[in-house]
Amino acid sequence: MKSPVPDLAPSDGEEGEDRTPLLQRAPRAETAPVCCSARYNLAFLAFFGFFVLYSLRVNLSVALVDMVDSNTTAADNRTANECAEHPAPIKVLHNQTGKKYRWDAATQGWILGSFFYGYIVMQIPAGYAASRSGGKLLLGFGILGTAVFTLFTPLAADFGVGALVALRALEGLGEGVTFPAMHAMWSSWAPPLERSKLLSISYAGAQFGTVVSLPLSGIICFYMNWTYVFYLFGIVGIIWFILWIWLVSDTPETHKTISPYEKEYILSSLRNQLSSQKSVPWIPMLKSLALWAIVVAHFSYNWTFYTLLTLLPTYMTEVLKFNIQENGFLSAVPYLGCWLCMILSGQAADNLRAKWNFSTLCVRRVFSLIGMIGPAVFLVAAGFIGCDYSLAVAFLTISTTLGGFGSSGFSINHLDIAPSTLLENGKLFSALLLLSTYLVPFSSHCSPKVKYKTGLLGITVDTETEGTNK
Repeated sequence: MKSPVPDLAPSDGEEGEDRTPLLQRAPRAETAPVCCSARYNLAFLAFFGFFVLYSLRVNLSVALVDMVDSNTTAADNRTANECAEHPAPIKVLHNQTGKKYRWDAATQGWILGSFFYGYIVMQIPAGYAASRSGGKLLLGFGILGTAVFTLFTPLAADFGVGALVALRALEGLGEGVTFPAMHAMWSSWAPPLERSKLLSISYAGAQFGTVVSLPLSGIICFYMNWTYVFYLFGIVGIIWFILWIWLVSDTPETHKTISPYEKEYILSSLRNQLSSQKSVPWIPMLKSLALWAIVVAHFSYNWTFYTLLTLLPTYMTEVLKFNIQENGFLSAVPYLGCWLCMILSGQAADNLRAKWNFSTLCVRRVFSLIGMIGPAVFLVAAGFIGCDYSLAVAFLTISTTLGGFGSSGFSINHLDIAPSTLLENGKLFSALLLLSTYLVPFSSHCSPKVKYKTGLLGITVDTETEGTNK
C-alpha cells in the first residue's frame, strides 16, 4: 500500500521553522478522514472521561451547601446581611431528609481543599508511570478509583470530618494521574495540525462535566437529598471505565480497529518530530524559559480557575443568597461559556495555523493573551458590583468563558515543546511539563478564604524550533 504521506523535504533551518505553522516548504501529510476515525473516537471518549472526572470533583461543592447546618454557616459569615434574600418563584418544598453537619467555615475549607493534597502527590509518579506503561490503564483506573471512593462519601461524612478529608484526598490521588496520562497518550495520537482540535475536544469534557454536574447536583439536593449526588456520579464513572477499557488503545500501532490509512497518517505526521535522545535532558529542561513560562501561565490561570470551581456555589449561597436549586444552575453558567469557547478556540487555532499560515508561536501567544487578560479584567470588575445579581453572574460568566482561549494557548504548549522520542521520553517530558504547572497553585486550594488572584502571561515557543533544539 502506498503511503498517504509524501516524503518530507529537509528544513531550511531554524529561522524558517520558527516563522511557519509547520514545515511549510515541505509537502504536508494528507489528512485521514475524521468520521469514525480512531483518533477522534479517542477524543470523544476522553471528553466523557473528563466529564466524569470534573463531575466527581465539583459535586461536593454544591452538596456541601446542603450538608452543612445553615445556622452554623451564618454565624461565621460577616457578609450575611449585605445582600437580600431572593423570593422563591415556585413554591416547591426543599427536601430536608439529608443529614446536616455543624461544620464551620474553616472545616469546610479543609474538606474542599483536601482533594488537592492527593491530587498534587500523584503528578510525578503519574508522569513516570505514563512513560513506561502508557496512559490508558493509568487514566482508566484513576477515574475508576475516584468513582468508587465517591460512592463512600456519605458513609465517610457520618464517620466524621477526618474520614471525609481522608476520602477526598484519596479521590485526589485517583484524579492526579489523569492529565499526565492523557498528555502521554496524545503525544502518540495527535497529528501536529490537529493537535489543538483533539486536545480541546478531550479537555472540554472537564467544562461540560462542570456545566452538567453543578445544576444536576442542585436539583438532586433540592428534590431528593445530597447523598444521591455521590451515588449517581459514582455509578456513571464506573460505566465510563468499562467503555474506556474496551475501546481505547495506548498507541495507533496497538489499536485493533484503526484503518491502515489512518495509522500511517498519524505515524508519518509524527515521524519528523522523533528524537533519538535516550535520556531525559533534565538540566536543559530546568534552564528552559519556555518551560517556566508554561509554569507561570498555569499558576496564574489555575489560581483563579480552581478557586472559582471550588467556591463559586458557596459564593452564590452565602453572598448572593441564591437557594440550592438556583445555585447549581447559576454556578454552571460560566462553565457552559468556557466549554463552548474551548471547542471553538481549538478549531480556530488549527485553522489559523493550517490555512492562514500563522506560526504556532503567534497562535499560542495570542490565545494565551486573551485567555489570561480577559478573565482577569472581568473577575476584578466582579468585585466592585456589590449585590447586583445579574451583573455578578454576567461578569463571572464572561471571565470564565474567555479563559477557554487558554486551552489552545499555554495549556497545549506542553506538547508543542516536547517532541516524541523513540523511547517514549516525549511522553515523560510532556507529563513532567504538565506536572510542573500544578505544583505551584496548590496554596490556593486549601481554604475557602483565599483571595482571587491572577498573574502574568507565559510566553510560548514554536513547536518546530523547540523540537529541533531538543
